[in-house]
This record gives sequence, structure tokens and C-alpha cells, in this order.
Amino acid sequence: MPSRHPTTALRQQTSSEDRPFRIAYFVSHPIQYQAPLLRQIAALSGISLKVFFFSDISIRSYVDRGFGVAVKWDVPLLDGYDSEFLPTIRNRGGLSFSDPICTGIHEKLKDGNFDAVWLHGYHTLNHLHVLWAAKRLKLPLLMRAEPTLIDRSRTWSRKVAKSFSFKLLRRAITAVLPISELNKEYWNTYLGTGIPQFPMPYAVDNQFFRERSVQAETTIDALREELGLTPGRPVILYCSKLQTRKRCIDLVNAYLLLCSDLKLSAKPYLLIVGDGEERGQIEARIRESNDPDIKMLGFRNQSELPRYFSLSDVFVLPSIHEPFGLIVNEVMNAARAVIVTTEVGCQRDLVQDRMNGMVVPPQNIPALANALQYVLEEPGRAKRMGEKGLERIREFSFDQDIQGLLAAIAYIQQTRKSA
Repeated sequence: MPSRHPTTALRQQTSSEDRPFRIAYFVSHPIQYQAPLLRQIAALSGISLKVFFFSDISIRSYVDRGFGVAVKWDVPLLDGYDSEFLPTIRNRGGLSFSDPICTGIHEKLKDGNFDAVWLHGYHTLNHLHVLWAAKRLKLPLLMRAEPTLIDRSRTWSRKVAKSFSFKLLRRAITAVLPISELNKEYWNTYLGTGIPQFPMPYAVDNQFFRERSVQAETTIDALREELGLTPGRPVILYCSKLQTRKRCIDLVNAYLLLCSDLKLSAKPYLLIVGDGEERGQIEARIRESNDPDIKMLGFRNQSELPRYFSLSDVFVLPSIHEPFGLIVNEVMNAARAVIVTTEVGCQRDLVQDRMNGMVVPPQNIPALANALQYVLEEPGRAKRMGEKGLERIREFSFDQDIQGLLAAIAYIQQTRKSA
């Protein structure tokens, strides 16, 4: 059984060995959501963390396939922890099953004197290389990934192939680090209940987004004026990639349905922050509607987003496929109500229907319009929902991530002792 006090167990183990527990973490590329968590883990006295990246795509300006525009993140991605970009024998500048192809993984693990491997994902040749190397070197492996059972529909043959591949995967994994309740169910289904799970929820840097949102409260009037918005009118916000699977077009149609028989005291605005493949279709629908209160604002970088969160009354993510939806975490740190579909992976963990937001069926325009009506119709309801959301997101934090990781380490140490 895993220790009830993983931090204490880790300290006892490391003090007896006079060295920290060494972890090799493998991940596709520097990720803006993960960087602050990695800094906190690296600062722990009982852990020595080394991060290995397959690609450097996110630290240079690149065309993001989802946004469809050149992106260069304006937050530090590599500061505060030890990292290395693996050499490649093939690198076409993308992120796919066979691009890039890295070398030296086995050698890095063999020469690094590591106590365990932590792997994010299992879907590329590089991930399979890490799994093979860890198994060959008899290193415990912790798996963290995003999929859920409400993921994209698959053919019968692909389900059979996946079931077979997981029989092999099961032999290489020591424990999993589920990011959500739906992710936990996924691991139970494909790996069974025999492999230990240590929850490591998909959190964001709550402190960063909360502080930025509080600061942004003082600039709401200025941003409203900058965007030409009349004071006192509600603001509905969409802020994500304009991809088909995210169904921003459904929000536009739900907004138009809401406004066609308006029962609110003031007509709301709809702000769309983001870019991507569906931009043309969405703009065409807006032109067709001739509604001047739908505003396309384009891509905004990470540090700019809290201004728009604080300006809004309710945020909507109407996806038909969303493994988690970390943007919801960000918005909840601004104490704003959220509306998501049942296909958004975080909904069971973060969104309690009619408490801190609403959960609606995907691609159901009337249901989404009714949810918007419910949140906005009663003065103060959206604000109360947002305050409830802030209470919830405070409990879904990097502290819980670190607790889960330490519990997994304690399990590895206990297993090693009893071997």
C-alpha cells in the first residue's frame, strides 16, 4: 500500500541514502502549463529532476496547427529546472508519431543513475523507446497522459489493437498518475485495477492566473472602452483554438438563438479570443447574422488572457472532443462562471452543474442557449457561480500534483525495500 505521508517517507528514504531521488521526465516539448510545476518539483529537497524533451518546437516561433498562426509563448518555459533536448535522427519540425525521432534515450537512462522514469504520453516512437529502455534497465516507470473513455470514437479493429497494445504496456508501467476522474476510468479500463494510481490532477499555475486576474480587475473599464463595449452589458467569452472539435460555431449559433428572443435585461456581447482553421466559417456566420455585438479578437498570448477573463461574466467551451480543457482552470482562477459540454474532460472534476457553472450536451444549440440564459438572467448569479468556481480551483492545484508524485515515489521506494 502507498504511504499515507509520502513527504515524510521520501525524507526518510533520502536521508538514509544521503542523496535525492532521481527522476528522468520525458515529454514531447516544453509546455507552458507544465513549466511552473516542473520548477516547483525541482525545488523539492528530496528530488533531483532531469527533464528530457523530444522537440524544441515551443521555444521558437512556430505555426501552431490548432491556432493556425505563428506562436511564441511570452512566459518562461525552461527556467528553474534541469532540462535537455534529445538529439534527433529525423526532425521535420512537427509533432507526430514519427516526427521527431530521437536517439540516445537508452544511454541517457543508463548513464544517469536514475531511480525512476516519468513519461508523459505513450503515442509516438519516442514514447515507445522510453518504455522499452526503462523496461530493459529495470527502472520503475510512472505514466501520465490525457485520454478518456469519451475520447474520439474508434473502430472495432482499432479497439482490439489498442487492447492488445495495452497488454504490452501493462508490463512496462509501475504506476499511473491520472489527471482527472475520467482519465482514471480510462486507465482502469485498459490497464485494470492491479496497477496503482496516484492522482496528479491537471492543474495550472493558480497563483499566476489569480494574481493576474486580480490585477486585471482594475483595467476592466479600460479594456471595455478599448473594445467599444457599452458599460453594464454582460460579456460571454470564448477563448481557445478555433478548431472544428471545439465547436465555437455552436456558441455563435446559441448566442444568436438567445438574442433572437431576448429575455435578459441587457443584450450580452460575445467575445471570441483565438484563431485557427474554423475562423473563416465563424466570420462568415457572423457576417450573415449582421450582429455587431459578436467580436473576433484573434490570438492572445498567455499573459494577456486574464484581462479577458476578468472582463467576462461567463466563459464557454462547447467542444465535442476535449481531453481536459486547462483553459477552464485558468478562467476559474478569475472567479468566472463556466459552461462546458459533457465531452470536456475536466467537467466531472471542476464543473458542478448550476453551482459554479453549467454542463450541457455537445452540439445542442437550444441547450447551450438555455444555459446562457440561466447564468445571465438573474443579477448576481454569474458572480456567485464564479466565486464557487474559485473555491473549487484552489483545491485543484500544483500542491495536489506534488502530493501525487511523492506518493508514487514512496510506493516505488517501499516496493524496492520489500523486493
